[in-house]
Amino acid sequence: MSQTTTAEWLDIAEGFQRTCNFPNCVGAIDGKHIRVVKPIRSGSRYYNYKNYFSVVLLGVSDANYCFRYIDVGAYGSSSDSAVFGHSTFGRLLASNSLQLPAPQLLPGTTFPAMPYVFVADKAFALGANMMRPYSSRGLTTERRVFNYRLTRARRVVECAFGILANKWRFLHSPIHFKIETAIKAVKAACVLHNFVRQRDGFNFEDTLSHSLGPTQLTAVRGNTHGAHVRDHFTRNFMSTEGALPWQMEAIEA
Repeated sequence: MSQTTTAEWLDIAEGFQRTCNFPNCVGAIDGKHIRVVKPIRSGSRYYNYKNYFSVVLLGVSDANYCFRYIDVGAYGSSSDSAVFGHSTFGRLLASNSLQLPAPQLLPGTTFPAMPYVFVADKAFALGANMMRPYSSRGLTTERRVFNYRLTRARRVVECAFGILANKWRFLHSPIHFKIETAIKAVKAACVLHNFVRQRDGFNFEDTLSHSLGPTQLTAVRGNTHGAHVRDHFTRNFMSTEGALPWQMEAIEA
């Protein structure tokens, strides 16, 4: 998977706006546990909180359920935030080296321009380019709407994992390879997933269930700049230009 160019990020953002109604979004991020047989002399490093041995597959998906970046092989005992922070993608994002487009105005606004962002769950640190949900404690209507809109965008990576696991069935059970070979097999499956997705499309039913375990949700602190960016998205989602006709019904359901 080659590094995404600025023009490609803009195409991805257009896809998220069109299908998920989330502006300035360039990817959905999540991690899943891939079951493996306990590596020799590995101790408890691969033993996860779900009580089996695994490596972590971290994926960044576009709105078409294709992986734009993967990281495979972190210890099953690691959290999403730790895996992301030590990954090449995480370091590139932290150093502003991903060639993301320049900040862009949200629909219907004149100021300020908002950065392009990735959407994730609460396991990831909030930042200028990383949006996560508000805490469920004491949610206002505006924040519930933001969480709903973010979930609509973030679910594409869950669907991508579902398509992957249901197409490549070896992911449903522990991989009986040496750990190095298992990592290569998972990487190959992700590349083939992209190829098949682009060639054949997908059936939504294939995404509804899969056996990949969720990674441990250990909440981490964000930064003040990220909080300001999230608040601006929240206000936009409640404005005449940014609101969806059904969003209030959705959060009351």
